[in-house]
Amino acid sequence: MINKYTLVLNCGSSSIKFAIFNIENEEKILWGLAECLYLQEAQIKWHSNNIEKKIFFKHKATHIEVMDVIINTILKNNLKIYKNIIAIGHRVVHGGEKITHSTVITKKVIETIKESIHLAPLHNPAHLIGIKSAIKNFPQLSQRNIAVFDTAFHQTIPEHSFLYALPYKLYKKHGIRRYGAHGISHQYVTYQAASILNKSLKNLNIITCHLGNGCSIAAICNGKCVDTSMGFTSLEGLVMGTRSGDIDPAIIFFLYNQLNMKIDDIKELLTKKSGLFGLSEITSDCRYIEKNYKKDIASQRAINVFCHRLSKYIASYIPLMNNHLDGLIFTGGIGENSSLIRQLTIEKLSLLNFNIDNVLNSIIKHGKSGSINTINTRPILIIPTNEELMIAKDTISLINKI
Repeated sequence: MINKYTLVLNCGSSSIKFAIFNIENEEKILWGLAECLYLQEAQIKWHSNNIEKKIFFKHKATHIEVMDVIINTILKNNLKIYKNIIAIGHRVVHGGEKITHSTVITKKVIETIKESIHLAPLHNPAHLIGIKSAIKNFPQLSQRNIAVFDTAFHQTIPEHSFLYALPYKLYKKHGIRRYGAHGISHQYVTYQAASILNKSLKNLNIITCHLGNGCSIAAICNGKCVDTSMGFTSLEGLVMGTRSGDIDPAIIFFLYNQLNMKIDDIKELLTKKSGLFGLSEITSDCRYIEKNYKKDIASQRAINVFCHRLSKYIASYIPLMNNHLDGLIFTGGIGENSSLIRQLTIEKLSLLNFNIDNVLNSIIKHGKSGSINTINTRPILIIPTNEELMIAKDTISLINKI
């Protein structure tokens, strides 16, 4: 039997992730990461047959150049795989309000992605480069490119959750509303949680916490997202690696009027100099901060603020659960690996019948999944996210309908 494959592309602002999945068994058989694009350190690392290989560019390689190398060098050197790719799934950060689910890429879809660039200015342009390159290099698959949107899973959020208390015309004319992010991850762990908890999706009520350099939390009621912490952009919500999350908007006026900061400098402060980095004044790397939690005040300060904000968000979503909550999910690099952050957060939620088993909590990390709650308390699950697999599954699901 000839194996059939799907290619998954995730073109970021300065990186490109790629993976090949076997359609029959959902096995990832080749995957890689191009990083440091537009820098002298630009490189590609990829794995195939349990062997890691690397290409160093030694110049400021662009998205277009790297895509050409991925397709025409790496993939074509695996000819059996290359010839049997039957679909391409693209991660797209933002589709605005017009696109509510994964969809076959058409000229109209491309225009919608372009129209949403102002909502994801670093990512949507990169996605368009990946889409254009895939269509060019796989002309036989021009009708088999699928866009899987990070905002789509959050499109079920009701109006009273996605509207801001601003003049309504700003929403009607300019689309200023809550969109959310990390939707592919929240969707994946939701489906996994339904299986683990032996619940039908339509009866599943959970709170999912995607914690990494970017952090977001989502309320899932009857299998659908009804609220999420990220908003008009990915700056709102939880404390993150370098992003502030929620602040009093008047702080921006103070920075501008009293401290004479320029708007671009304020933007950089809130997006690149705040969060764990700003609070610790050392690093945004949670691993370092957790390691030094008991050694220095700066690390304590950063993690304590992070966990305080996270526990408040979790508790605030309880009223959205229609009188029952099936469990709490942790995922993402921090969510899957930081036993300290899970412990400190859960300790604040005992009123909600959450209680952590410290032994289980300490051993479940590094891609492992499992339950970390004590017996007869509300389920707390660690579920490693797999956005690439979610994209591949959505892609094949749509292709099978064509």
